[in-house]
Amino acid sequence: MSLGLFRRRNRAGSMSSEDVVARRPPRDRVAGMWSDFLGVTATRAAQLLLALAILAVFVVAFQQVSLAVLPLLIALILACALWPLVRLLRKVMSPLLAAWTVFLGAISVLGGIGWGLVASVMNEWPELVDQAVQGFGEVQRLFEQYARNFPIQISQDQINDAVSSVTSFLTSSQFGAGAISGISAAGSFLTGTILLMVILFFCLKDGDKIWEFFLSWMPERHLEHWKASGHEARETFGGYIRGTATIAAVDALGIGIALAILGVPLALPLGVFVFVASFIPMVGATVAGILATLVALVANGWIIALVVLGVVILVNQLEGNFLQPIVMARALNLHALVILLALTMGTVLSGIVGAVLAVPLTAAAWAVIKVWTGRSHPELESVSSTSR
Repeated sequence: MSLGLFRRRNRAGSMSSEDVVARRPPRDRVAGMWSDFLGVTATRAAQLLLALAILAVFVVAFQQVSLAVLPLLIALILACALWPLVRLLRKVMSPLLAAWTVFLGAISVLGGIGWGLVASVMNEWPELVDQAVQGFGEVQRLFEQYARNFPIQISQDQINDAVSSVTSFLTSSQFGAGAISGISAAGSFLTGTILLMVILFFCLKDGDKIWEFFLSWMPERHLEHWKASGHEARETFGGYIRGTATIAAVDALGIGIALAILGVPLALPLGVFVFVASFIPMVGATVAGILATLVALVANGWIIALVVLGVVILVNQLEGNFLQPIVMARALNLHALVILLALTMGTVLSGIVGAVLAVPLTAAAWAVIKVWTGRSHPELESVSSTSR
C-alpha cells in the first residue's frame, strides 16, 4: 500500500510545468493570463483608453456648451477673488448690499479699463496710421534696396500681385462672410457677458449658501475632504487673480510710463494691453512687449524701439525673479512645463479665454488632488483610511 502511494507521488513529482498548468481549473488559468506581464499591460492599456474616451467626451461636451460653461468658470474665479471683500463688508451691511457694492465696483473698474482703451485708440489712431504708412514705405524701400542680394529674387511684380490678392480678398464675398460670422461672435460675446454678470452677482450674494447646499449632498465620510477642497480651490483662484492683477499692474505701469516718456504713441492703450495680456502667464507679457516695441519702431525709429525693448526685458526680469516668487508662491505652485501644456490645451479648446482660464483651473485642480491624496492635509488622509 505504501509502495503504490510512493509510486503515484513520484509520477506526480516528475510531471512537467505544462502538465501542471493543464491540470489547473479553467478559472485559475484565466486568472494567470491576466496576472502575468502581458495581462497587466493589457489592463493598464484598457484603463488608459477608457480614461481618454471619457476625456474626449468631456471635451466635446464642453465645446457644445462653452457659451454657458465659460461665463460660469470666469464668474466663479472672479467671485473667489472678490469674496474676501464681500465678507469684510458683510460685517457692516447686509449680504445683499455688500454683494451690490462689490459687484458694481468691479463692473466700474472693468468698464473703465475698457472705455479708456477704446477712447485712447480712437484719439490716436489717425496719427498711428500715418506713421505706419510711412514706416511701411521705408521697409519697402529697404527691401527693394537689399533684395537684389538675396539668393531668391522677388520682383516688384510679384509684390504687387501679392498686394492685389490681399485687396481682392478683403473686398470679396468670403471676407463678407467672415464679417457676418464676426457679428455672430459679437452676439455670442454679448450673451456670455450678460450671463457672466448675472452668475457673478449671485455668487457674491449667495456663494456660501450655494456651497453649503452642494455639501449637503456629499457622503458624511468624505465631507471634510470636500470642505478642504472648496477652501483650497477658493484660495487658489482668489490668490491667482489678485496676484496676477498686482503683477500686471506693475508691468503696465513700468512699460506705460516708459512709452509715455519716450513719446511713443498709444502709450495708454498699450499699457492697458500689457495689463490684460499679463493674465496669460509666460506668453502674454512677452507678446505685449513685442507689440509695444513694434509700435515704437514704426513711430519713433529703431533707437527708441531698442530702448523700449530694453525696458520690456527689464520689467519681465523684475517680474520673473522678484514679483512672481513673492506674490504667486502659493497660488501658482506649478512647474513651467505644466503651465505651458495647460496654456496650449486651453488655447486649442477656447482660444484666448481658454488660455486665460487654463492656468488657474490647473492650479486649483492640483490643489484639490493634493487634498484627496493627503499631501496638503495629512490628517484628512488618516480620517479617510479609518473610515474605509
